[in-house]
Amino acid sequence: MLKNISPLFSPELLATLYRMGHGDEIVLADAHFPGNTMNENVIRADGLKIDALLDAILPLFALDSYVDDPVVMMQVVEGDTPDPTVESSYRAAIDIHAPETPPIVLIDRFDFYDRAKTAFAVVMTGETRKYGNIIIKKGVS
Repeated sequence: MLKNISPLFSPELLATLYRMGHGDEIVLADAHFPGNTMNENVIRADGLKIDALLDAILPLFALDSYVDDPVVMMQVVEGDTPDPTVESSYRAAIDIHAPETPPIVLIDRFDFYDRAKTAFAVVMTGETRKYGNIIIKKGVS
């Protein structure tokens, strides 16, 4: 067992984070997200919530400081009611480890899907809150 590594990491997820380079993106997807449709590199993290996973990842993962949007979420589709706790819980985890990170950028659902298709990996979580998907871009430390 490795010391000081979150028990939330599967060996596959830890190896994926290690293999990512500067500018690569990873999607932390909610349980509703069509992960296998969007990307060939899908990692299962069933039962895990995204805010807890962010809290585990960010001590090991520098966010890209050279872009305006190192953290992106899917914008709520018109007519849907957003759950304000989703973004605020993600932001709380980010602020613990990378408080200098710019505000989370919200992008159109289909633009989010396009980015997911080119992401390094999609992590399918047990997050059940609607619009719980988030993309983080790796930087250098």
